[in-house]
Amino acid sequence: MGRSGAVPATGKLTSKGALTRGRIVTSAAELMFENGVAGTTMEDVRAAAGVSSSQVYHYFADKSALVRAVIEYQDERVVGGQEPMLARLDSVAGLRVWRDFLVAHQRQLQCRGGCPIGSLGSEVAETDPKARAVVATAFRRWESGIREGFLAMSERGELAPGTDPGKLATATLAALQGGLLLTQIQRSTEPLEATLDTVIDHVCSVTLPRAEG
Repeated sequence: MGRSGAVPATGKLTSKGALTRGRIVTSAAELMFENGVAGTTMEDVRAAAGVSSSQVYHYFADKSALVRAVIEYQDERVVGGQEPMLARLDSVAGLRVWRDFLVAHQRQLQCRGGCPIGSLGSEVAETDPKARAVVATAFRRWESGIREGFLAMSERGELAPGTDPGKLATATLAALQGGLLLTQIQRSTEPLEATLDTVIDHVCSVTLPRAEG
């Protein structure tokens, strides 16, 4: 059960309040990554963050509001953290660096957890329309970052005529998400490596020879 009057945005908080809210969101994100949304209660979050129930409900009217904040947190952590690398996806070499980073990260995690954003999305898509919309926004941001690289290649005349940078970006993100899910299930990076390598091979096949020179 939620509470009315919860603080909606960090911009209206004192520095102390922002720190408290941030600790609640970070604790919730860790719990939801480990146990899922359904397996995480507001009491679990309260205990993990070391705050009172009244503090939790001061910042979040209900669990759905907290889940949306967690999605936004993961968006900034996952997609925002990759943006410097996404900005260099305007070449096959840049794609390979990104691929190696993603694979190495999964190895570091021992292939546990999958994609934080994708995992949250699969849980809320059919039960929480507002949360689903926040996940969709995160994926659009991710896809846009990928698309910018392909657009740059296209504008430089490095992609074969008829190659659609938008569709290529969608396919790349879809391959990444599928690869992450299979990697999580199989506890092996081989599916992720296979999907990303296949995408990069396709990009190579539509990259004009002069782009390699």
